[in-house]
Amino acid sequence: MFTIEHEFDATVVTLIDDGEAPLSEDVTVNAFEDCVTLEQYDPRTDQVVTIRLSMTQVRDMGAALDLPEGMYAIKRT
Repeated sequence: MFTIEHEFDATVVTLIDDGEAPLSEDVTVNAFEDCVTLEQYDPRTDQVVTIRLSMTQVRDMGAALDLPEGMYAIKRT
């Protein structure tokens, strides 16, 4: 399950783990103009962990989801 919200400067997608136990903490994806951040609460440290991806990394991740194992480079046109 997930939610989508449009904020002033970002689109926010929250991924909710509604599968079988044990469940993982929700993941919040913030899509800004110049980057995407992923946030998830870590109960071991009682802190939210944030990962920042450049738009190039987001593009590469999207491409990688549909490819077999290997090493790739995307040509700029």
